[in-house]
Amino acid sequence: MLNEENISAKHCKVLSIVGFGGLGKTTLANEVYRKIEGHFDCQAFVSVSQKHVIQKIIKDVIYKVPCPDGFMKDIDNWDETTSIAKLRELLQDKRYIVIIDDIWCTQAWNTIKCAFPENNRSSRIMTTTRIMDVASSCCPGGDDHVYEMAALSDLHSKMLFLKRIFGSEDRCPDMLKEVSNQILKKCGGLPLAILSIASMLANRPAVKEEWEQIKRSIGSALEKDRSLEGVSSILSLSYNDLPPNLKTCLLYLCIFSEDYVINRERLVRRWIAEGFISEERGQSRQEVAERYFYELINKSMVQPEDIGYDGKARACRVHDMMLEIIISKSNEDNFIVVVGGGQTNLANRQDFIRRLSIQHIDHELAHLLAQEDLSHVRSLTVTSSACIKHLPSLAKFEALRVIDFEGCEGLEQYDMKSIGKLLQLKYINFRGTSISKLPPGIMMLRDLETLDFGFTQVEELPAGFVQLSKLQHLIGGNRTIIPNKIGNMRNLRQISGFSITGSPEDSVEDLGNLPGLEEIDVHLIGGSFKFRRHEEMLLSSLCKLGSCKLQSLWISRHCGSLEFLESWSPLPISLKVFYMDSDYYFTKVPEWIAPAPTSLSFLYINLAELTEESLHTLGELPGLLCLKLRWKTNPGERLTVQGTGFPSLKKLVLYDCAYVTFVKGAMPKLENLKLSFAVSVAKSYGFYLGIEHLTCLKKERVLFETEDSESKAAVAAITKEVGAHPNHPILSVSGPIHFTEHTCSLPGTREVIRPMKRWPTMRKMSRRIATVRFEGTEMVIAPMQCSSWLYGTCLRV
Repeated sequence: MLNEENISAKHCKVLSIVGFGGLGKTTLANEVYRKIEGHFDCQAFVSVSQKHVIQKIIKDVIYKVPCPDGFMKDIDNWDETTSIAKLRELLQDKRYIVIIDDIWCTQAWNTIKCAFPENNRSSRIMTTTRIMDVASSCCPGGDDHVYEMAALSDLHSKMLFLKRIFGSEDRCPDMLKEVSNQILKKCGGLPLAILSIASMLANRPAVKEEWEQIKRSIGSALEKDRSLEGVSSILSLSYNDLPPNLKTCLLYLCIFSEDYVINRERLVRRWIAEGFISEERGQSRQEVAERYFYELINKSMVQPEDIGYDGKARACRVHDMMLEIIISKSNEDNFIVVVGGGQTNLANRQDFIRRLSIQHIDHELAHLLAQEDLSHVRSLTVTSSACIKHLPSLAKFEALRVIDFEGCEGLEQYDMKSIGKLLQLKYINFRGTSISKLPPGIMMLRDLETLDFGFTQVEELPAGFVQLSKLQHLIGGNRTIIPNKIGNMRNLRQISGFSITGSPEDSVEDLGNLPGLEEIDVHLIGGSFKFRRHEEMLLSSLCKLGSCKLQSLWISRHCGSLEFLESWSPLPISLKVFYMDSDYYFTKVPEWIAPAPTSLSFLYINLAELTEESLHTLGELPGLLCLKLRWKTNPGERLTVQGTGFPSLKKLVLYDCAYVTFVKGAMPKLENLKLSFAVSVAKSYGFYLGIEHLTCLKKERVLFETEDSESKAAVAAITKEVGAHPNHPILSVSGPIHFTEHTCSLPGTREVIRPMKRWPTMRKMSRRIATVRFEGTEMVIAPMQCSSWLYGTCLRV
C-alpha cells in the first residue's frame, strides 16, 4: 500500500504493524517513514504507550506539522476536543503521513483517528501495536492493511548477533560457533533479546566457558514460544550484569515516562546532582557521567537518539520492555515513586519517598501526596502533562537536590517562595516554561550547580545572584541580562542565552575573569555604532578566555557586524566549536583559525570571498568534522575542492555558493553534503560535481534556482551522478522545478516532492505524478498536494 503503484490513491489508507514486543516494529516503521516521508506535505511520528494522554498526543502532532502564524496561540489551554478540532483544521488540505507508535487499546485509536481528516489527498497513517485486535481496529477498510511481523530467521539472527560482537560473522572463532547457535536459539529470533545478549558478550572475553555460562543463565523461555517472561529474563540478565554504578544510573531513567526522549546533558547533570558520579582516574564528574551514558548505549540498555555530526548520541530512549524491568527493580528498592503514571499506589505506601516523578496529578492524587512524608525526597520531577497548581508546597520537600519542571504548564501559578530554604539543591530546570521571573530565594542556594531557564521570558536575575559561587551551568533566555560582578562566579563552565548588548559594559568585560568558562552562547542585538563599547568588552573577554579552557563559542548578531572578532588574539587553543549566526562576512579566514587549533571540530563561518587558498587553510584543520560555509562571490565562478586536506571532515554545508566540483581524493571521510548554486552556472560546467570522488558519501542535498527549460537537465544530471555512486547516497534536490510526464533516466533512485520552498505555480501540478527513465531505470516524480510549497527529494529504492 506504500509502494509507487498506489502511492497516489486519493483516500487515506492505514497500515498497522503488529507483533510481539522486541521484534522491531518501531524500527521498521521508522525505516519506512524515512524512505517515503518525502511524498507528503507534512509528517509526524508520535508515541502513544500504555499510559497515554490523548490531548498530549494530538498536540505532539501539531508541534511537528508546519503551522500558520498564530495557529498555536493559547495551545497550552486547549483541551482534548479543541486539540482534535485544531489538528483536523490544520491537515484538512494537506497530504500527510503520520506514524502512531505503540497503541495498546482500541479506545485510544478510536479517539486519535478522529483528528485525521479524510480529504482525498492520498494521506497515509501507520500504526504499531502488540495486539492483533488493536491492529484490526486500525484497518477496517478493504484497502487498509495489517502487517504481522515475524521473528528473524536463523540466518539474520546470526548476522545481527555476530556483527554486534565481532563486527562480522566471519570473525567469530570456530570454538564459539556452536555455543553461539545455542544462545541464538534461546533468543527466539527477537532482535531486542539478540542485541541485549550480544552487547553483554561483546564486553566479555571471547572464551567458550564465559559463553556457556551466559547460555545456561538465559533459560529456555523463548526457545519454544515467545513470552514476556522470556524476554524479561534476558533483559534482567543484561541488567544484572551491569556494575553497580551503571545499575543506579539506568534505574534513574524510570523517572521519565514511556517513550520519552531523554536529553544527554540534562541526564548527566542530574546524575551528578544526585551524587551518583565521582571523579575517576583524572576524569571530571562530567566526563565520567558522559562515559556512563555511552556505556549504557553500547550495552544496548538504552537506544541512541539524535546522532550528531560527530557520531555521538545527543539523547536516548528506553525501550518499553526494558522500562518495565527497571520500573520493577526500582519498586523493589524503593528507588523512585511515580505519581500519575500508573505505577504506584500512594495509599498502600509504607516506606518514605526518595525520588518523586509526577507525570499527572489531580485533586485526588494531590490529597494523597499531601499526606506523605516528603521530607526525604531528593529529586522532584514534574512533566508537562501534570497540573502543577495541585503540587504540595516546596516547603515540604526539605532534602531536595534536584528540581526539574522542564516544559511544565502553569509553572507561574505555583508558589516557589520556599525555594530559598532548600539549601541542598544542586540542579534546577525551568526550561520551556512560561515564567518571566526567577524566584528571589534562588540567591540563597549556595550549592547550586545547574540553573536552566532556557526558552523562558526571564530577562533579569535576582539581586545577589552572583553569590552562587558553585554554579557551573547557567542557561538563560535569549534576552537575559548578564549580572554585575559575574566574575565572582569562578566555577562557571557554561553561560548561554544572554544578551551582550542588553547587559552592562562592565558585566560583559567581567566574563573574561571566568577562567573555567568552556561554553559561551550569546546574542548581540542592534547596530555596531551604538554598541561599540560592548563589542570591545566582549573581545577583551574572549582574548582572555582564548588561552584558558574555552571550547565552544556560539554568537549571533542582528543589525550589526562581527568585525571585532577578526582581531581575536591569542589563539583559542582548546576551541572545538565556533558558530556564527549573522549577516556579517569576514574579509578572510581569521588568524585565530589559521594556524588553527587542532581541537576545532565544528565550524560555521561567513566569508566575503572563499578562494582555493582559503579552502586550503580550512583543509589543514586536522580534527574538523563539520564545516558550514557561507560566502559572497561571483556566481559564475567555480570552486574546485582538491584532493588534499580535510582529513576528518564528515559533514559539509555550503550556502549560496558558487559552483563546486570535487576531484579525486577530496574529503576522504565526507558522509553528508549540502550545497546550493544557480543552475545557469552549473549548466556551463555540464552539471558535473565529481560526486564519485567522495567515496564515503551517504547523503547529499542540493538547492538551486533555475528556469523551467533548465530544470529537467539539472535534476537529471545530479541524480544520475549520485545514482552511479557505489554507496547509493540519499539525495534531496530542491528548487522551483516544473514537471510534466516524460521519459528519461535515473539509476537506482526515486525522486519525490515535499514542502519546503514557496512556489505558487505548483498548485496546478499538485496531483500529477510523472515517471522518468534514465538508462533503463525508473524514477517517480510526484508533486504533492502542497498548494504553495515545493521541495524535491530523491530516495534510494
